[in-house]
Amino acid sequence: MADLFVALIHYPVVDRTGKIVSSMITSLDLHDIARSSRTYGVRAFFVVHPLPEQREFAAKVMDHWRLDPGRLYDTRRREALDLVEVVEDLDSAIKGAEALSRVRPRLAFTSARLEQGMSYAALREEVNRPDAAPVMLMLGTGFGMAPAMRDRADIELAPINGPGAYNHLSVRAAASIMLDRLRGR
Repeated sequence: MADLFVALIHYPVVDRTGKIVSSMITSLDLHDIARSSRTYGVRAFFVVHPLPEQREFAAKVMDHWRLDPGRLYDTRRREALDLVEVVEDLDSAIKGAEALSRVRPRLAFTSARLEQGMSYAALREEVNRPDAAPVMLMLGTGFGMAPAMRDRADIELAPINGPGAYNHLSVRAAASIMLDRLRGR
């Protein structure tokens, strides 16, 4: 079974007008995606942000739960947050994953705006092969990743769709669905 990684991208992402921006790290994203990642056997969850102040914010949130008093309050939260690595850019996340797996991960681009892409069933089949290369799910914040991130990907995953036209899941919800489709029983 291949190692699975998650990279939550905060830059470069687009805003509602299509302008390339950086988005803010939220404690909800850190907690919820870390907990889903731990549940589904993700090897590491990378939080990607270029601004030192945002990386410091993430470190403070995680330190509360890794150290006293949060550690004493809920050890399961600490266990999940131990998967989190806050890095400056996607290249740092790739290097971190490569250090853990000894192989460069294939990058899987995700977006609600894609018309089509590789199915989760097909990727699940691939990652469950004994000789499979590791995969890093790239998750966008804001209004999605900038086109340059799509250009870096090895795989484009099909969007998550419900029965109707509405498609505006939080990144936390989308991450959980993706991980369940790839690793759920």
